[in-house]
Amino acid sequence: MKNQFTYLKLAAILILIFTGILQAQQPTWVTITSGTNEDLYSVYFTSCKTGYVVGLNGLIRKTTNGGANWSSLTSGTSQDLYEVNFINQSTGFVSGTNGTIRKTTNSGTSWTSQSSGTNSTLYEIFFINANTGFAAGENGNIRKTTNGGSTWSAQTTGTNNSLYEVHFLTNGMGFTVGANGTIRYTTNSGANWTAQTSSVNTTLLDVRFNNLSSFSTLFCVGMNGVILRTNSSGLNWSSLNSGTTNDLYEIHFTLSDVGYTVGEGGTLLYTVNSGNTWIPLNSGTNNDLHSVFFPSSDTGYTVGKNGTIRKTSNALTGISPVSNFIPETFGLKQNYPNPFNPNSRINFDLPKQSFARLVVYNSAGIEVKTLISSQLAAGTYSIDFEAGNLSSGVYFYTLTAGSFSETRKMVLVK
Repeated sequence: MKNQFTYLKLAAILILIFTGILQAQQPTWVTITSGTNEDLYSVYFTSCKTGYVVGLNGLIRKTTNGGANWSSLTSGTSQDLYEVNFINQSTGFVSGTNGTIRKTTNSGTSWTSQSSGTNSTLYEIFFINANTGFAAGENGNIRKTTNGGSTWSAQTTGTNNSLYEVHFLTNGMGFTVGANGTIRYTTNSGANWTAQTSSVNTTLLDVRFNNLSSFSTLFCVGMNGVILRTNSSGLNWSSLNSGTTNDLYEIHFTLSDVGYTVGEGGTLLYTVNSGNTWIPLNSGTNNDLHSVFFPSSDTGYTVGKNGTIRKTSNALTGISPVSNFIPETFGLKQNYPNPFNPNSRINFDLPKQSFARLVVYNSAGIEVKTLISSQLAAGTYSIDFEAGNLSSGVYFYTLTAGSFSETRKMVLVK
């Protein structure tokens, strides 16, 4: 009986800790003026400041200041464009209806037509490197190039179902998903595609790895709120509870545990535990959101119907519990590693529920980043600090919780 009581007590503590995590600094999304009312279907950033969106009637727009302003680019086509993907700062591709593929080598100033060899709509285009890329679309169509888009050849996919996403982690390992629960994978760069059992008949619209150094865990999203996960490179897929029946169009992970998915009616969900729980966020719009992209772990963009663009600059950067027990005292630990470049981890203790603020300052005492500003349950926490946009130097971080305040020093070396 005593052991049972102890177990229940620990379980209650874990629930409180996890509840606190989900409440911690929920990302806020603000309206960005796109300058168009056309539906937008894809967003891609080549840096924290420079990004592109594509949409209906050949629309391509570009920002060079983090979304503050968007300028129209001449795509050279009136076909609807569904995907944009860049290899580097200057070279990128778009794909769309009637087999459209267009390429830029000057950061979008001009776009040239590529002969895809098909009239089928190509919903997705993805490049592994400067030479090798894939486009996926209607009727099981996958096209492949090995010369930077100069020529495209048909791949035998073994399905006539429309394919809405193709995604590779390595030169050899790739996945594609589509209508009627279709999941197919290749281990030889598309020479052969093998069917996997998704156990759903729902159309799947996106597939992504959550860790760029491991191909064991992947996620799929699709219509009717479907989210699937595999921890076995696709040998087995399990359904996750998304909490919505709205269609989900795209998913993006900023860290292995932290991910976002967007969809119908302004749906915006996030997870901080690798998909075990999905929490709704207020996107600020009822328009369908078709695409989501994060150029950094704390800054993201989502785009959709009627020219909608929403942006967050305070996305979750990986807060997690590191202990099952409630600490006795407040405490702020030294970040690790230190010195660091550009990522470090900060641990802190809260012996009771508190409104906690964890803020980073530069050597002049100017606030440069707020990591946490929210009510948290009692517990020991760990949070990632990403300093990719900051210059080398000495920084200070301060934890304030009630009457408690502590400051420590860290050194960023680039």
